[in-house]
Amino acid sequence: MQPQLASWMTPVDRDILEQLKNDDCGELVLTPRVISANLDWGRQTVRDHLMVLRQHNLVEYHDEDAALYRLSDRGRAWLRGDLPNEDLEDDEETDG
Repeated sequence: MQPQLASWMTPVDRDILEQLKNDDCGELVLTPRVISANLDWGRQTVRDHLMVLRQHNLVEYHDEDAALYRLSDRGRAWLRGDLPNEDLEDDEETDG
């Protein structure tokens, strides 16, 4: 079962996190271009959402110079359903 989206999240965010998770095949380290090539979202959309996911500590840079992203521990916890959305909502209040 997929975790419910926080109020600030969209299906793009879930798709990005699930793409990085890569199910049981092992996590991936990807660029926005590669993520968008494998999803139905444009590269700029993916890039914009990665920045938001990074602000909420759900993804992190694997290599900032190469724009390579990976899941963070917090992102893994959210995908498992171990991170309550209330924690993500609190992030939104403190960021804005």
